[in-house]
Amino acid sequence: MQANKKRYLLTIPIMTLGALLVAVGFNLFLIPHQLLSGGLSGISMMIGYVTGANIAWLYLVLNIPVLIWGWFMLGRRFVMWSIYSVVASTLFLRFVPVIHTADDILLGAVFGGVIVGFGSGLALRYGGSSGGFDVIASIMTKKRDFPIGMIIFLLNGFVIAILIFFTRNWDLALYSLIAIFSAGKVVDLIHVRHIKVTAFIITTKTEELCQKLLTHPRGITIMKTRGAYSSAEKDMLMTVRTKFEVADLCKTITSIDPHAFINIVETVGVVGDFRRQNPN
Repeated sequence: MQANKKRYLLTIPIMTLGALLVAVGFNLFLIPHQLLSGGLSGISMMIGYVTGANIAWLYLVLNIPVLIWGWFMLGRRFVMWSIYSVVASTLFLRFVPVIHTADDILLGAVFGGVIVGFGSGLALRYGGSSGGFDVIASIMTKKRDFPIGMIIFLLNGFVIAILIFFTRNWDLALYSLIAIFSAGKVVDLIHVRHIKVTAFIITTKTEELCQKLLTHPRGITIMKTRGAYSSAEKDMLMTVRTKFEVADLCKTITSIDPHAFINIVETVGVVGDFRRQNPN
């Protein structure tokens, strides 16, 4: 219970900060140049530019059906945090003024995309999302570990196509594409659950480590080893984790065996049964 309380106390400010960054990226960099961020937020921007409707409320309304879909596909915890993030972003969009911060449209596109991507990445890393295509991409990556930022980028290509079709303005479309690409790359830098690593752990405390590590839904392979210099026989544990789990993994290992040797290498691909963490 205490651990859950600490987790919530950390997640709430992180989600709030992510929502604030999304609103800042929109109102200070993208909206002043009438650029799109992509996804449902981009669609709400497009509708707002054309009709003069309030972009913040459009953003909220368009997210409702997607969040309902995510409720059934992704689980209650993920969607509850996503709802919190979407509502907080809507409120920040209402209160953060629209200011023409960057005169250069390219700077607006790049920095707007980076800031929005950072906010969205924080929400995804801490168990939620900023709504829209983040939820759709999370559903698509539920069983396959594709880079979520790149999936969002591809989905957003449809939004850019709609923009070109209706406005015939290639400059705005291309600058919007830069903003979307920047956001997607930053999301992938922060949201690293899809990146696999293999940990090789040489230890003399095999049983204690296995008992602790096997509580996590990842497999472990044990191999006998012998040191070339000392001729001492030890065990080597091999396990594949996501990059997001590395810090906790190392902390757990060193707490049980401070003298363990840990070699972590990035994994190109995994074929076979690799259980994913449930977002619930």
